[in-house]
Amino acid sequence: MNRRVGKITFGLLAAVMLLATATVKTVAAQTASSGDERWLHVRVDSTNSSGDTVRVNVPISLAEKVLGAVDHERFHHGRISVGHGDLNGVDLRSMLDAVRASKDGEFVTVATRDEDVRVAKQNGLLLIHAIDKHSSKESQNVEVKIPLNVVDALLTHGDHELDIVAAIRALSSSGDTELVSVKDGNNTVRVWLDTKSSSD
Repeated sequence: MNRRVGKITFGLLAAVMLLATATVKTVAAQTASSGDERWLHVRVDSTNSSGDTVRVNVPISLAEKVLGAVDHERFHHGRISVGHGDLNGVDLRSMLDAVRASKDGEFVTVATRDEDVRVAKQNGLLLIHAIDKHSSKESQNVEVKIPLNVVDALLTHGDHELDIVAAIRALSSSGDTELVSVKDGNNTVRVWLDTKSSSD
């Protein structure tokens, strides 16, 4: 896949998975919230011989507090440090401004023997669809749908930090939406947002 687009796509997925890892133990100790609070869900199903499953259901308010308390390696109090090398010269803020100001449409389409990548804007969402045909016997399909206000919140504190807590806070104003879907031969990963406390 195009390296720049690939790094941004999988960086966003990694940020979501970091949220799941950082909060899973805390969630287990919490009681379910009531009312209209937004919940972030992560569901992983494996169809290989182990048949593993993972379910993470995190209230947005809890995610904000837990992520704000994490200080580990490049993740400091809700923000991830991003160096120049990680972005390969991409100015994320300028790119976001250009996308926000443009009309809806398909911005990038890359089709090769090994991968297909599509980046588009539609109805206030940044859409990234990537197919890695080389990952296994079956292709890996990644779909990311991010509200533009969430992308904007990620870049609140400059070009070299992604503010995950601000992005989570911005998500709380979004409606029910699927954020990430990853499918390959053995695994299905889904990340979405709604008002339910359960992912089933």
